[in-house]
Amino acid sequence: MVSVDLSSTKMGGMTMSKDPKEPKKSDKKEEKADKADNKGSQIEELTNDLKRVQADFENYKKRVERDNSKLCEYSKADIIKKLLSVLDSFEMALKNTDNHEEFVKGVELIYSQLYTLLNEEGLQHIETVGKRFDPYLHEVLLSEKSDKEDDMILEELQKGYMLKDKVLRHSKVKVAKK
Repeated sequence: MVSVDLSSTKMGGMTMSKDPKEPKKSDKKEEKADKADNKGSQIEELTNDLKRVQADFENYKKRVERDNSKLCEYSKADIIKKLLSVLDSFEMALKNTDNHEEFVKGVELIYSQLYTLLNEEGLQHIETVGKRFDPYLHEVLLSEKSDKEDDMILEELQKGYMLKDKVLRHSKVKVAKK
């Protein structure tokens, strides 16, 4: 009996494999097409994910801006509510202008009330007289010859204020020059 190996046959100088494990040319083309379709669907899926993330981020930015705006409005309402008592005190003082001494005393009390309220909110007066000029805290309006050191503050012309660690208004000062 003769045994024939049918796993490969030569035809016209070309060996044809009949092994089912080896892919045919048409199978390779189908595989490449499947890979291309798979890559295309992955790209489309990633693009859609990116669009969703961008939209979520835009919505987040709008929400944060809206929340910040509301926070500013409500923080203004808190300070205004505290200032209403000072306003009431001014109205009472203006109604009672008959006695000059009591009127002045009332205005001084209102000043004290207002200053205390602002101080509780973090407002601080910038110390100046006897200090060295600091361009971050002071603004020079005048200079005067003096026997003191250069750039020593001689006089405060207008008070300066800080809110916690931020300068709201620089102190306007007169400094010494040699």
